[in-house]
Amino acid sequence: MNRKARATLQDVAQLAGVSTATVSRALSRPDLVQAETLARVSDAIARLNYVPGGAARALASGKTLTIGAVVPTLDHAIFARAIQAMQTELAGNGYQLLVAAHDYAPAQEAAAVRAMLARGVDALMVVGADHLEETWALLTTASVPVVLSWSFDARLPAIGFDNEKAGWLIADHLLDLGHRRFGMISGFTHANDRARSRVAGVRAALAARGLDLPSSCVVEAPFTLAGGRAGLAELMARATPPTAVVCGNDLLAAGALFEAQASGIAVPGALSVVGIDNLEIAAHLAPPLTTVHLPTTELGRTVARHLLARLRGEAQPQRVELPIELVIRRSATAPATSPALAREPS
Repeated sequence: MNRKARATLQDVAQLAGVSTATVSRALSRPDLVQAETLARVSDAIARLNYVPGGAARALASGKTLTIGAVVPTLDHAIFARAIQAMQTELAGNGYQLLVAAHDYAPAQEAAAVRAMLARGVDALMVVGADHLEETWALLTTASVPVVLSWSFDARLPAIGFDNEKAGWLIADHLLDLGHRRFGMISGFTHANDRARSRVAGVRAALAARGLDLPSSCVVEAPFTLAGGRAGLAELMARATPPTAVVCGNDLLAAGALFEAQASGIAVPGALSVVGIDNLEIAAHLAPPLTTVHLPTTELGRTVARHLLARLRGEAQPQRVELPIELVIRRSATAPATSPALAREPS
């Protein structure tokens, strides 16, 4: 069987009624092409099923029109939501997003960063500030724009949140309700600066009221529903269980709520449970989850716009901290054993 000949750049130009140079410009710099012309070229490409040769286009333009993103995992909605926002913003500007997940393994992250740079991505985003020295060397010497996300480090531009403040906000709310016996279910803190910062924020809020959160009251678990269930079971099995449990993210908190329900522990009557993230599911849990909102969709868009601006040669801020806020729902109330206490003088 004879295979149909592959459409060429010249075929697209002829069908669209433009020059081959205009087609090339529409593919590499669509922002420089008039909307009506761009529409004709796009229509011709679709009708001919034309697939531009990436290597040839990259050689001609010095760009691959791809931006890389290296994230811990795609299993969690918090990262998927940011990646989706990045993809939407980049696609509207003629770029594609290349994504790699390293499953919280530092060596895998280093390999992913090296592979992205070797493939010739035009810019790169990584999550957090906890990296191997090998990874830092790759990031700080890269010949393309690189940005950190979720966390901050003076070595590179960064767009993120104050994760310590997130822990502080949620713990301070529980303190205002009158809680004095705390437990925390955290993600693994090794190689995860976000998890460590949230634990530090909880401890700082308690310390401001003359309390502490000893290591024995912090359970580390995978960021999963099962991790939340196991963490709550461990905390509640103690001789003096907590009246409030802070979870390092909403997925852990959802697991904790499921475990409380299975164990006959009334939330919030006998136990308050709170999270951090404000995932969509948080408002639909029973009871709806009190949490801290992290604007991850805005983060994804902001990262994309930051990198696109730098690719255009425009200066960008070294640090962009996105605002976070406490979202009060019904999973936390005053402890059953004591009335809510007013805020103590600082």
